[in-house]
Amino acid sequence: MAILRKLNCWIALFFVSILFVQCQKNPDSKTTSIVSDILNNKKSFFYIDTENYPKQDKTLPIGVFDSGTGGLTVLDAIVQFDQFDNNTKAWRHGGDGIKDFRKEYFIYLGDQANMPYGNYNGENKTDLLKEHIIKDVQFLLGNKYYRSGDEPTFQDDKRHVKAIVIACNTATAYGKKDIEAFMDLSGLDMKVIGVIDAGVRSALDLFQKKEDGCIAIMATAGTVASEGYVQTLDLMKERSNYTGNITAFQQAGIGLAGAIDGSYAYIAPNADTPRSDYKGPSENHPAAKIDLSILKRYGFRWDDNEMLFEGDMEAPGNIQLNSVDNYISYHLVSLLEKIRKAHSANKLKAIILGCTHYPFYTNILQNKLKELYDYQEKGEFIYRPYMAKHIDWIDPALNTAKELYDYLAECTLFNDRHHHLSEFYISVPNLLNKQVGIDASAMFSYDYKYGRDAGIIQEYVKRVPFSKKTISPEVIQRLSNKIPLVFDLISHFNHSNPKTDFLQAEIKINILK
Repeated sequence: MAILRKLNCWIALFFVSILFVQCQKNPDSKTTSIVSDILNNKKSFFYIDTENYPKQDKTLPIGVFDSGTGGLTVLDAIVQFDQFDNNTKAWRHGGDGIKDFRKEYFIYLGDQANMPYGNYNGENKTDLLKEHIIKDVQFLLGNKYYRSGDEPTFQDDKRHVKAIVIACNTATAYGKKDIEAFMDLSGLDMKVIGVIDAGVRSALDLFQKKEDGCIAIMATAGTVASEGYVQTLDLMKERSNYTGNITAFQQAGIGLAGAIDGSYAYIAPNADTPRSDYKGPSENHPAAKIDLSILKRYGFRWDDNEMLFEGDMEAPGNIQLNSVDNYISYHLVSLLEKIRKAHSANKLKAIILGCTHYPFYTNILQNKLKELYDYQEKGEFIYRPYMAKHIDWIDPALNTAKELYDYLAECTLFNDRHHHLSEFYISVPNLLNKQVGIDASAMFSYDYKYGRDAGIIQEYVKRVPFSKKTISPEVIQRLSNKIPLVFDLISHFNHSNPKTDFLQAEIKINILK
């Protein structure tokens, strides 16, 4: 068996080398360069000794990654998950009152420096996005991190992982197959779970087999462009024998995820006039145009610099969104305008939150949708004819948690010991790399972020623990309010690392019991 294992390894490496040569001829295959570096180049920062990687070790943590902090909503669904009997591992209606993942611990990575992932496709940099995604996986599998962005020497005591959850729709759409191919080449028999299948499955569960209706997908521009949700919907409808006319409408949430994570290209709380470096929806945006002819329908909030504009409110010019609420208003109205203009006979029944950042604002989304259901002009409802009275909001995170549970149960990988601390890391620009370009917020400038080319292997970023320096006060407050269980896990980890200085928070022990 040992000889056979070595033979398989040599065969895998042989094919990697062939792919590496091919990728030099094919610029769309540059992801193979980073794969080759991880598997072959022992001198590389990214190298992982996959032959001696701990396999089927139930005591290892579960790896979770996203382009930013939005994936924490998926982790929250996992740590709160309770649908099975913890003794028999059988499904139990209402659960058994004990968290199903109570003994598990997690390693989370938010690739904030390179986000939003949804923009890479529009900038013709899908190969660069795929490289980022493979590097995210490399981090979870590896043991290296930096204590802070200004430390020149990395630490090597991070633990490996036993499973990987892609808590990002764009990364799932563009990178899941590449990750699975990488796992095959590396010889690591490890489950990779994405969020798209889970979201579609949840939405279809709302329909009878012969029922007509509409499903909307609100996602990043990259996820929408990938057609990942629409293709999965068509495939699952066919496999599950749905014969009704179920149509899909997509809305590319340009700037919304970035605004939620405080990306300077999309939101600047201290700004009071329009900015030249703004990248969000505007009157002249080629893919996210604010239609001045229906300005009242958006219901924008104009106070406290939530909108930046020139002139006065009677005739505003150079309009720029500058609050998450206004981004939500713009994208919901834009979605309903698509359905209205399509004159669809099927009413909107479900909206999939196809970006893990969006569930942070479910209440605002629901309230805005209700306003639009009741919105009238000249005594006529504008959007109600195209909307079901009750519209379900689908967060794919719940089914993602179930898929993870099923995998751990099937492979007998549940941790039966007391769990360690979960760990939380975020990427920051590597300022020791003199090639990087930053903006006024000390993050990558937009032009640098999307101007790089794949296949040039270097440390663009450092992965460091969550801290006050890397997470804005607004995001810290949101995490504390919206996902308190996960926030406690972050605080607990942060408290054990004095240099991170996340915040002075009361640490709740045994919070998963």
